[in-house]
Amino acid sequence: MKKMASIMIGIVLMFSFATPGLGEGTKEATTKYQIPNSVMNITKENTYPNSTQDLPLLQPSDLTQKLLDSSKVKIENPDLIRMLNETSVNSTPFAIGYRAIIYLGQWPLNYESTETAPNWEYQRINTNYFDNRGGKLPYQIHYVQEAQKIVRGGLTAKIQNTEDVKKMMLLKAMKKTNLPLAFETVVGGGTKKNQIYNIPPNRLGYLYGYAPAVNEKGKVTYGEVYLMLKGNKKMIVVKNVTSQGIGAWIPVQDHVSFGFVAPERPR
Repeated sequence: MKKMASIMIGIVLMFSFATPGLGEGTKEATTKYQIPNSVMNITKENTYPNSTQDLPLLQPSDLTQKLLDSSKVKIENPDLIRMLNETSVNSTPFAIGYRAIIYLGQWPLNYESTETAPNWEYQRINTNYFDNRGGKLPYQIHYVQEAQKIVRGGLTAKIQNTEDVKKMMLLKAMKKTNLPLAFETVVGGGTKKNQIYNIPPNRLGYLYGYAPAVNEKGKVTYGEVYLMLKGNKKMIVVKNVTSQGIGAWIPVQDHVSFGFVAPERPR
């Protein structure tokens, strides 16, 4: 009985120590891209109406899906899928011995994401300031965008088929973060937020506004794409496959990160 009790105690202790680890892992997964309290949504207040970045996953047609399944290399490029959707190949019962190879060009085929990290202070876009060193009471300030600011992201290196690669990276980053991402966003002059920041007496107040962005890193795969017709069979053949590492900065649309300091001396 003592031996059995010892075994049971050991099992209980093992699960007692294991449970916090599991909880921490789950928490990390759910809070990895959580927006901090210092970051505020300005969609309603923004005086410049940004257009929503809409890049839905293009649904392949039945023929396109069969062609994609026939490829040994994964194909995710929306523009290539769109072109295949517009392709029509008629079968004929007299196609025995028929053979054709059609070169569709060199394409970026897919993008594999390896790291997605938000930078909530990617670019400073505004500073609100007040000198309360002669005051006897706290002075309240809030965010007012002094001038229109265009925030642009982009790839961190030159690469072939830039626009196609950017689309694939944007789709992966949006899916991973669930954030409203776009390679360009605008904060209009006069945009305001009512959040109050108190500047104590004998202090200066600086309220900094930053545009957040996501740093996306991964690998893009290129290849020469051929449409092969052999009898009644249709397939995609990819040759000369190469891969290249790439990174990008992608701004978070209609969001501003705030930082407030109240020093004794000018900064």
